[in-house]
Amino acid sequence: MTTSYVVSNNKGGVGKTAVVTQLAFGLARAGQKVLVVDLDPQANASRRLGWSFDHANPVPTISEAIKANENGVGEDAVVTCAGTHMDGSPLSIDLLPSRPDLENRISEAGAVGAQRRLVRALTGWTDDRYDFILIDTPPSLGHLTQLGLAAADGVLIVTEPEFDSIEGAVRVRDFIEAHAIDLANPSLYLAGIIVSRLRSQIGEHKFQIDGLEEIAPGKVLQPIIPERSVYKDASGAAASITDYRTAAGRTMTEVYDQLTATIQNLAKEAAR
Repeated sequence: MTTSYVVSNNKGGVGKTAVVTQLAFGLARAGQKVLVVDLDPQANASRRLGWSFDHANPVPTISEAIKANENGVGEDAVVTCAGTHMDGSPLSIDLLPSRPDLENRISEAGAVGAQRRLVRALTGWTDDRYDFILIDTPPSLGHLTQLGLAAADGVLIVTEPEFDSIEGAVRVRDFIEAHAIDLANPSLYLAGIIVSRLRSQIGEHKFQIDGLEEIAPGKVLQPIIPERSVYKDASGAAASITDYRTAAGRTMTEVYDQLTATIQNLAKEAAR
């Protein structure tokens, strides 16, 4: 059974795409078959998984799949991104890549049934192929994010432990509650909140996490992701943190392996 999660926040710069890519690597290390859908025209998830658009040899992307509005058409745009396990053995993550022209799909939001176009693109081929689908979205609640919400089982909100980021997280939570039925996805639910870039266990960050627990009781997932320079290094190098065989790299790999286990348990509980 496939579990699909939109990863979202209504504020940019919270580390959302880094979580998507490193969680994809973590799930793949755990033996799960993973598809990442990049719904952000910035295409950062695509780049961080090692893919880039070649203008000399163009291939279909998520933009073409959504525009086609046909059942199963997303399969034609899938590419495989390589990584490695801790022992150096290969692992793979499938990707529906993005590029900047995905912005063009926003103008189609008013077309009848437009919000279901990603559902159609994924229909008929994903259920038998993947354990998890992770959908990266832009930092908005507009049409591209709504495409993801319409196609997902649940929502993972990524936030920094700071006021503006948490305000963005609350807006996503409220949007789900108010509009899931409008997206023809009434069973859509908030699966959990991932706190990233923790820089202090005291002071403002602790205060904000305590407040987040009150705002969304039982939804703050463990472990919380600390701020480490190796995290940014991996994102910049389009690599898994397992490629960094330093103490910090090992620590962050352990954090993501623990978070991977948390996500797998969430999926199992939801399936009961």
